[in-house]
Amino acid sequence: MFLKESTMEVSIFTALALSSLLLIVSFIAMKVYNCLWWKPKMLEKQLKQQGIGGTSYKFLHGDRLLMLELIKEAWSKPMSLNHSIVPRVNPFYNQLVQKYGKVCVSYIGTRPSLMIGKAELMKQILNDKNGHFHKPPQNPLVDLLTQGLTTLDGGKWAKRRRLIAPAFLHQKLQGMVPEFAASCCNLIDRWKKLISLEGQSEIDIHPELHSLSADVITRTGFGSSYKEGKKIFELQKEQAVLAIQAFESLYLPGLRFLPTKKNRRRYEVDSEIKAMFRDIISKKQRAMQEGKSGSGDLLGLLLQCKEEKGNDMTIEDVIEECKLFYFAGQETTANWLTWTLILLSMHPDWQDKARQEVVQICGKTAPNVEILSRLKIVTMVLYEVLRLYPPVVEMLRYSVQTTKVGDITIPPGIEIVLPTLMLHHDSEYWGDDADEFNPERFAEGVSKASKDQLLAFYPFGWGPRICLGQSFAIIEAKLALAMILQHFSFNLSPSYTHAPHTILTLQPQLGAPIILQPI
Repeated sequence: MFLKESTMEVSIFTALALSSLLLIVSFIAMKVYNCLWWKPKMLEKQLKQQGIGGTSYKFLHGDRLLMLELIKEAWSKPMSLNHSIVPRVNPFYNQLVQKYGKVCVSYIGTRPSLMIGKAELMKQILNDKNGHFHKPPQNPLVDLLTQGLTTLDGGKWAKRRRLIAPAFLHQKLQGMVPEFAASCCNLIDRWKKLISLEGQSEIDIHPELHSLSADVITRTGFGSSYKEGKKIFELQKEQAVLAIQAFESLYLPGLRFLPTKKNRRRYEVDSEIKAMFRDIISKKQRAMQEGKSGSGDLLGLLLQCKEEKGNDMTIEDVIEECKLFYFAGQETTANWLTWTLILLSMHPDWQDKARQEVVQICGKTAPNVEILSRLKIVTMVLYEVLRLYPPVVEMLRYSVQTTKVGDITIPPGIEIVLPTLMLHHDSEYWGDDADEFNPERFAEGVSKASKDQLLAFYPFGWGPRICLGQSFAIIEAKLALAMILQHFSFNLSPSYTHAPHTILTLQPQLGAPIILQPI
């Protein structure tokens, strides 16, 4: 009798355990089904019911494999020496727009991507002040590159931006101009030494201008020199490539913990970068305590803010902001200047006009902020380069609640792609010469540059999240270009191959060899 009761209890327990296990497995299966199929298809239906065209969801990968295939094909060969770069730089979205129009849907993995290429709708999204659009949730392996201000949202973003903004005030930037000029003088001296006895020399300006921008950042942001930060820049460049590879790959929860060769390298690089920044921060803290250094640079300001009562910023937060400033500040301005010298080499008439203006206004002396503001042709040239070759070719947002944008109802869970490069080359906004280099279009400023005075120029973003370092970048670019024009004329080397592509930012895939001649 006892054995029968015991057997019955075991059977009941086993049945309950199996039932519980079945429920857990069913719950997990439903969650997986919802994430990998039902939700993407439901969101696709909601968008397409509004008449929005686009691709249909394909299990797990979406359009990722097609996108990578088109990019690989486009980047396998150079292009003609012109500025119709959209088909090469962004072949997938270019084909998508040709087929479905400027508002269309595709899938990168399981997440629907709603591309909005109409200027008025882009501006509405960028102007969002209600928190309806956040930065898209990222693969954690991509986040290793930086988790600074640009990746934050909501109250944390607003508080951090208020803390950092004083470092980029106009009076602060005015004080940085001598440091900008010192970095430019070093570049010019180096180039003069490289010029051969024949009176000219071929130089790949892409790494050279990266070194310039890096030196500016380390001087003005951290009170040190490029030599001290050189290893950090090299490691961040490696991390950027690893981040792109992670972004392009299918990511499932937990994959970041697998000890693959690339994962191990990602975490090694991150640890090295953080250790170097901790050392820089420790030196800065000691110097500030001893009165040998102030809080005038970005790092000093961050450390000062960290110590203020009620501030929850940690050393880890300071490190992430340093990572962001090091990477974003160098990449954007260096590539902007690289494309500027390439385009002025392709268009020597504009190079001559810009040089004449610089010589007339500045002579041979390094310009100050007041003189920089008078360089109208230089400004027009730089803006036109930003239009044709914006460092950031697209901006991403993510809907967190149902939002009306124009006639479109965007449900939560949609990634919004705002194609800056395509907008800047759109003949609807820029006329039939949209793919041509014509700085004259900016003669009356940015607001009147595009057709019908409809703003279609977003190289630094727009709205509350507009790039905080915009003025910093503009002053650096103007000063560097003016001083280069003062000392050199330049044209494309016969070995130059036109091949714009993106590794987070738009850059020349095969370098930028230029023939320099002293003036």
